[in-house]
Amino acid sequence: MPKTAGSSFRASLEEAFGAGFRPDYADYPLACPVAERHAAALEYGLAVEPGDFAGVTCVHGHFLPIKYLLLADHLPCRFVTWLREPVERLISHYFYWQRSYDADATDTTTLHRRVVEEGWTLEQFCLAPELRDVYHQFLWAFPLRALDFVGISEFYAEDLREFSEHFLGINLQPRLVNVADEPRGARELGPELLRRVREWHARDVSLYEWGLRQRDQRRAAAGC
Repeated sequence: MPKTAGSSFRASLEEAFGAGFRPDYADYPLACPVAERHAAALEYGLAVEPGDFAGVTCVHGHFLPIKYLLLADHLPCRFVTWLREPVERLISHYFYWQRSYDADATDTTTLHRRVVEEGWTLEQFCLAPELRDVYHQFLWAFPLRALDFVGISEFYAEDLREFSEHFLGINLQPRLVNVADEPRGARELGPELLRRVREWHARDVSLYEWGLRQRDQRRAAAGC
């Protein structure tokens, strides 16, 4: 998920898995129309072979996880994601796109160009149909029960330790990457706009609250 500490998580995973680490950013979901991204994910999932992952022990990036779900029938797979309070994530995403924009970069998406070059306001960004319920866009057709671990970005250090000890048998140290010098949050929105944004992204708000409950249950079961 974008702007949920993914770059920091990637740095730790690269350190842990070394040559077995494989990045997957080639089909960033927000870079293409919905129908196209769905078709591409399903086509990949049906075509991929276990042998394509010889020597690969970890895949990380921005992708629709449905593309790897069938692979789990043939290889041991663990699906992990991170969630962040949706409004906070949106605001972080907006300001990240403002400061990171490179018109000449080949990987700058059409949507990113529109946001910057058309001068979208924060309100426009937060209420844009293309960015509605980003978590659900990424998790399209993927059953939540297939997620083996859901980390919460607000508890990144604690959840990284829990993840690494449980799945890797080691204690990964947090690596802070791509963190804004001056974090912005919901204070950027007034009360009425905040209400509208939360309503517009109600499914993601509900999913985040589910993730918090999963975390509480997981930690209670572990005696934390």
